[in-house]
Amino acid sequence: MDATAPLADTIAAIATAVVPEQGSVGIVRLSGSQALSIAQAIFTPARPQQRWISHQMIYGWIRDEKGQTLDEALAVWMQAPRSYTREDVVELHCHGGIMVVQATLQQCLRQGSRLAQPGEFSLRAFLNGRIDLTQAESVADLVAARSPQAAQMALAGLQGKLAESIRALRQQLLSLLAEIEARLDFEEDLPPLDIPDWQEQVQQCQSQIQTLLATAARGELLRTGLKVAIVGRPNVGKSSLLNAWSGQDRAIVTALPGTTRDVVESNLVVRGIPIQLLDTAGIRDTDDPVERLGVERSTRLAQAADILVLVIDAQVGWTEADAAIYESIRHRPLILVVNKTDLAPLEGISLPPEIAYRIPTVAAQGEGIPALETAVEQIACQGRPQPNVAVSLNQRQAAALIQAQASLEQVDKSLQEQLPLDFWTIDLRAALHALGQVTGEEISESVLDQIFSRFCIGK
Repeated sequence: MDATAPLADTIAAIATAVVPEQGSVGIVRLSGSQALSIAQAIFTPARPQQRWISHQMIYGWIRDEKGQTLDEALAVWMQAPRSYTREDVVELHCHGGIMVVQATLQQCLRQGSRLAQPGEFSLRAFLNGRIDLTQAESVADLVAARSPQAAQMALAGLQGKLAESIRALRQQLLSLLAEIEARLDFEEDLPPLDIPDWQEQVQQCQSQIQTLLATAARGELLRTGLKVAIVGRPNVGKSSLLNAWSGQDRAIVTALPGTTRDVVESNLVVRGIPIQLLDTAGIRDTDDPVERLGVERSTRLAQAADILVLVIDAQVGWTEADAAIYESIRHRPLILVVNKTDLAPLEGISLPPEIAYRIPTVAAQGEGIPALETAVEQIACQGRPQPNVAVSLNQRQAAALIQAQASLEQVDKSLQEQLPLDFWTIDLRAALHALGQVTGEEISESVLDQIFSRFCIGK
């Protein structure tokens, strides 16, 4: 979207997901100086002479230009600056459904508003000082959150907790820069610079940045989640494992090999991590053309998964077919599930010694799932304990902080080598610029376009 688009325009968009027969309410949102007059042109209050009062709902009807009723609805006007965008905002709460909501939006456009670009409501909130850039990005994260932990993390960012840390860092660096610039002009009037104290302050800032950077990996994991594919020979219990793990009967389970002909998908949350769980067709040579297509698709999905769960049958043990599948995926993050251990113990099976994660399960009875989830978490976190962080950096924010860290390392080097003060100011300014990119104090139009273009149109 164009971050330089004129804010004088009044914009309109559908602010809720419109899914046929799934939503009871659909909201059309207006923002701008003409929002109220446009709403008044298409919305007729049920009570004649009803006054529009800010932040109070009105009941009535939405009508087209010919006076034909389109919907029975509610309207609310939020007078500037007490709104999300700090402009006049009107929301029209219609019945959910594609036709009604689209017709209402079209009436708004006919009355003089224009269709909002992706993220334009949040962009206006940012440009008008309602939120900073970390809060704007947290809005998008909150909408896209796939687990309670991800939602809480996004909510903390929306409340400004990340921005508070960044601003405190910037203030500390601004104080250091002010002192240096004063010395450039009045060196002879000031006492000698306390170099050890300066080094300590710079190192404190570096430590704070490193603490924030440590949250990036966990945040990215909670935001994007993992794709986990269950693979193995036919009839080893893959579908039973998916059903037990997801807590739903998503896959058909029979004693006949080859029952699963296509990929069955289930979404769940493991230790706060969103998981897309895939039950693939049993991998074997077959003359059945439909089953063969399922096997080929399973093989492709296995190569694209983040973690593979190879299931074998404890009764049968480690077979040549299991070994062949293992050879094709051994270079990938892998968990070996030995299923049906109620019928044969894991200890009696000869397995490749390099497989680190070996989980005994009785999928039909739901046994072994907690151990499997622990293994998934350990692989996802690369065996490192993850901090229980209130906020975390996204990739853009982390990249900016890495730049700030590099600039502060140069400041530290200049201190150690006793370089002229001018060198210190160059790197301090670079660090301040990088921190300003996180919150939006220092940001280019192209970066704003990139950030807000990923938002949905109504947000």
